[in-house]
Formats: sequence, C-alpha cells, structure tokens
Amino acid sequence: MSEKVKDSQSVLKRIELLRKKINEHNYQYHVLDNPQIADAEYDKLFRELQLLETENPKLITTDSPTQRVGAEPLKEFPEVEYEIPMLSLENAFAKDDVLAFDERIHERLNLAPEIEVEYSCEPKLDGLAISLRYEKGILTRASTRGDGTTGEVVTENIRTIKIVPLRLQGDDYPNVLEVRGEVYFPKASFEKFNAASFAKGEKTFANPRNAAAGSIRQLDPRITATRPLSLFCYGIGVVEGKKLPERHSDVLAQLKSWGLPVSKDVTVMPGIEGCLEYYAMIGAKRSALAYEIDGVVYKVNNTAEQIRLGFVSRAPRWALAHKFPAQEVKTVIENVEFQVGRTGALTPVARLKPVLVGGVTVSNATLHNMDEVNRKDIHIGDTVIVRRAGDVIPEVVSVAKAAVKGQRKTIKLPKACPICHSAIEQIEDEAIARCSAGLFCPAQRKEAIRHYASRRALDIEGCGEKIIVQLVDENLIDNPADLYALTLEQLAGLERMAEKSAQNLLDALEKSKKTTLSRFLYALGIREVGEATAKNLAKYYGDLPPLFTATEESLQEIEDVGPVVARHIVSFFSEEHNHKVIDKLLQAGVHWEKVKTSAKALPLAGQTFVLTGSLAAMSREEAKEKLENLGAKVAGSVSAKTSVVVAGAEAGSKLAKAKKLNVQVMEEEAFLALLKQPT
Repeated sequence: MSEKVKDSQSVLKRIELLRKKINEHNYQYHVLDNPQIADAEYDKLFRELQLLETENPKLITTDSPTQRVGAEPLKEFPEVEYEIPMLSLENAFAKDDVLAFDERIHERLNLAPEIEVEYSCEPKLDGLAISLRYEKGILTRASTRGDGTTGEVVTENIRTIKIVPLRLQGDDYPNVLEVRGEVYFPKASFEKFNAASFAKGEKTFANPRNAAAGSIRQLDPRITATRPLSLFCYGIGVVEGKKLPERHSDVLAQLKSWGLPVSKDVTVMPGIEGCLEYYAMIGAKRSALAYEIDGVVYKVNNTAEQIRLGFVSRAPRWALAHKFPAQEVKTVIENVEFQVGRTGALTPVARLKPVLVGGVTVSNATLHNMDEVNRKDIHIGDTVIVRRAGDVIPEVVSVAKAAVKGQRKTIKLPKACPICHSAIEQIEDEAIARCSAGLFCPAQRKEAIRHYASRRALDIEGCGEKIIVQLVDENLIDNPADLYALTLEQLAGLERMAEKSAQNLLDALEKSKKTTLSRFLYALGIREVGEATAKNLAKYYGDLPPLFTATEESLQEIEDVGPVVARHIVSFFSEEHNHKVIDKLLQAGVHWEKVKTSAKALPLAGQTFVLTGSLAAMSREEAKEKLENLGAKVAGSVSAKTSVVVAGAEAGSKLAKAKKLNVQVMEEEAFLALLKQPT
C-alpha cells in the first residue's frame, strides 16, 4: 500500500475522530449543560477539523460540525407536505376547562372517575414550531409548521443552531425519525441582541417569539447564524425502523439520549390535580426561566391511549394547552378610529398612549364592536385596562378611571364608511356594523384579493399587499378574477416592478390556476370558512356546483359546520356578483382535480356513528377511518342526533346512554358486514 493512501486514510480517521469528539462535547455542553473541556480546548479541536477539511474538501460531509454556516442565500423556501400533520392544541384558560378535559379523557377511555390518568407536563414555549427529519441519524430536512399539513423547508437555517445535532448520538436510532420542537430566542440573548441592534441603528424585534420566527424565515442562512437561537423537542412525527417507548415521557428521554435537546422542566404528574400543581409551580418560576412561555401543556402519557383518543380536525384529543392569565396594564385612550375588514366589518380601534405589556410596546387595542364599547362605557380620554395574551391582538378590557368631564368624548359609529363613504348597515341580532359597498369598497377589495393570493389560499408568489394596493388604486383590478387578465406591460409599469419581476408574477399567476377545491373555497373568503371547514366542504361535495344549491340544513351535516357557518355559505352563494367572479375565475383557467366520489354520495353520508368498547378485528382508529371513508361522521359522545353506536367488548357508559336514548346499537359482527359495502 502506498504512503499516499496511508496518509489519506490517516487523515480520514483523524477527521472522523475530531467530528466524534466535537459532537460529544456539543452534546455535553448544549443538551446536558455539563461541559467537559474548556472553550479554548474546544476551539482548538474545531480549528484542526476546519483545516483538515479545507485541505481535503472531498472529505467534507453535510453532518460535519463545520457545516453549520456557509450555504448560499435562497430564492424562496420550498414546501413540504407532512405525512403526519403538525396540529395545534386546544386551549384552556380556567380550571374548569382543565377538569372538563380530564373528564373527556376518562369518558373516551372508559375509565372510572377515581382512576388517575398519568400526564406528561411541560412548559408551552412561545416560539416557532419546527419539524426535524433524520434519516440514518443525519439531519436531512427541517421545516416550519405552516398550516399543519404543509410547511416551508428551512433546513439551512436550522443547521446554524448549535444545539440542533446534525448527526444523532449513538447507533440505536430509527432509520427515519421526525422530531417536532420549538425554536426560541433565549430571553437574555434577546435583550443583548436588541440592544446591539439599537446601538447600530438597525431594526429591533418586539418580542423573542417574533425574533425567532423572523430569524428562521431569513432567505440568507448567514443572517440566521448571527442570531443566538435555541430549541427544545417535545414530540415526534414519522418513525420508521424502530419501536419507541410506550410512554411519552420515555420517548422524550430517548430523544435526549440521541442528542436532541429536551426541556428540564418536563415532568410526569398523576391525575389532573397533579397537572394543576405543575401549572402553579411553573407559573411561580416563569419569570426566572431562560425562555418565554405562555402556559403549560398536558399530554396523556401513555402513547397507546393517545392513539385510542385520536384527533379532531385541528388538535389531538389527548393534549391541552393551559394558558397563563393575560397580562394587563393601564393606559389612556387618546383617540378611536374605525378599520374596515375584508368582510366590510367596522372595528373600533383605540389609539393608546404607548405602554409596555409583556415585553411588547402596545399603542393600539381593539374595542371589538360598538356593543362592547357601550357595555363597558368606554370613552376617549379614559384610563383603561389593556390586556394582551400571547399573539392575541391587545384588547381594552374595562375602564379603570373615567376622564374628567369636558375631556371625556363619546365614541360614535360613523354614518359612512371611512374608506369609500358608502352607508353603514347593522343587521338585527348582529353586533358588528358593516360597510354596505361589498367588493366595491377598496378596503374590502384589497383584503379580498390579498386573501385570495395568500400562501394558504391560491399561493400567488409575488402578489403581496403592496402590489395589490397599487393594482386596486390604479383601477387595474376590482376582484380576484381580474388578476388573470393582467399584462406584462401593466405590471412592469407599477412602482418598483421591473420587467423580470412582472414576468415572475405572471408565471406565478399561471401556476396558481392549478389548485384544489379546498384551497379555492378558502380563497373565496366566505365568512367563517377557514381551512379546516373548506377541506370538509370539498371532501363532502367533491366539486363546486353542488355547493351552489346547498341548503343550511344539508350543510350542517358536515363536520365543523354549524348554523352560523351554514348561513354564511348559503348567503355567499346566493349573491349574483359572487357567481360572476367565480365564473370569471373558472373561465381564466382556475381548475382542480375532481373528486371521483363525494362524501355526500357515499353510503353512510349524513349518519353519525359513535364507537365504544374494544373491537377484536381492528383498532378504534381503523374503524373510524373506515367509517369516514364511507361518508359517516364519527363523534366522541352519544346524543339524540347519533345514528348508530358500535359496541365492542366491555362497552361502557356510551352504550347505556344509547339504550336510554333509543339509539341503534350495532355489535361488531354487524358492523364488519356494514363496512364491506362498496363506496
């Protein structure tokens, strides 16, 4: 063997040894908070590795500790669709909400009230949710939560965070491991960063959460690398090639053993009273924590029970976010202005004497509507209590001290729209006043078009608020359909819009024509129809025409659609101008793949099933999926509206309630026969 080969082999062995040592020291320092060597010694190892890799560039690998910075700026963030959605959590603000959550857990698991459920308890970080995907132990992808089903890939930015391992520790990890966590800006680092930015005349952040989110969404990873971000892991998504522990707390311990950071404040508590004790304990030490939190999270610790409990459309049934009370301060209302929203709603907004609330300077707060203004007896000049909770828009809670006579001015609803000067109307039984101009009001046109073009709707890249404002103000567009009639010449003539940017927007418009029915329905901006409801509508009807003639009664057969939402949907599709806009959109080429069989046409459409007890042939989740594939709605509790209760072995209180309400009960044999019918 030649000397050259021997040298190259020894270099490779030295590089591998250095990487192993550096990764171990990173783990000891960042994850275990137990440094084993001095900073100078660590720097010496790191510099040696950098030198060897510079001299031997072919030996550089993506998981090397030296490869945390250096990627070129991105043009955009690509998207990824999650196999297992990153769901949000149900919120609780009062003790009764927490107790009700525990009662639901007992009912769905058929547990006697005296049996204590074991819960994993952890702080609820106020940061940015992130998914980390490891394949054969190496970080291959990092992405934001996005809308829960689709996120943005931000791998290069996450790689700059030193606490995130580029390669997992040990050798017993799964072939594929998707880890969910929260990126945050430590409080002390945030204060130093803002102070330094202010001293240099640069932009400062309002709070650590915004700083974390803004840092991760930088197109240039080198900027992200200058931000002292950190991360805690709190759960998992896809796992392939290894069975994980049966308790959530043990899963977190396993993640920590692989080098992933987990909060030291995670603990297991017996029963819901233990959870409330944890809430009080964390609340007492909240200000001393190194990171911002806005509450705590309770999770059923047994993962098999988590699977049995399942999910609703937006959140897991086995977890609850118990929020801390909102922070409140006093300040003075200096003036009140009325904003016009996308649906024409007029919202009174208090212009306040600026005040610091929870680390954020607040100068505006919502007054909601005139009913609230009158009920709380709020006037201009009053000293009021302002509340801010997390990311919720600050609101005026009450009057702390009324202004002296002569300085106290009454807040009055304007007679005309402050934007288009059209008449204001207020429908009976509705607290909200609205501009009567509809899409003719510039405020509503701009917002309707902005909503249509937004990322979660038709996702028209480059069609941001500033462009839309120009297009409307120049009378180039009146509604979303007009976007598709724009020309290169018209766009290139806009302020700060070069020909290349104009062509990019035209390309994005063309790309947006291929969409899905659920995105299209959401993009229309129907009141109260969010993403989840739009998906349920699309799944149920399969195409657009059936919605045109849907009644309020038939709409309420769909999950998440109640009387109010049904009324808004019927009202929207009864308006002739909305049909004209939809027709123009379809004529412009907007289209989607038709669903072969709509949920409405499925054999169990309109029926509500409840599952109780254990089935021998399948899990409850499998049974639920099969029922939904046949068009049925699967509920968690029995009511007079329940069509069928499927009773397996050891059926509990739900079976008794079904008999009491004379609801049809189906045993497993009959249920299996029902599932065999064709879709």
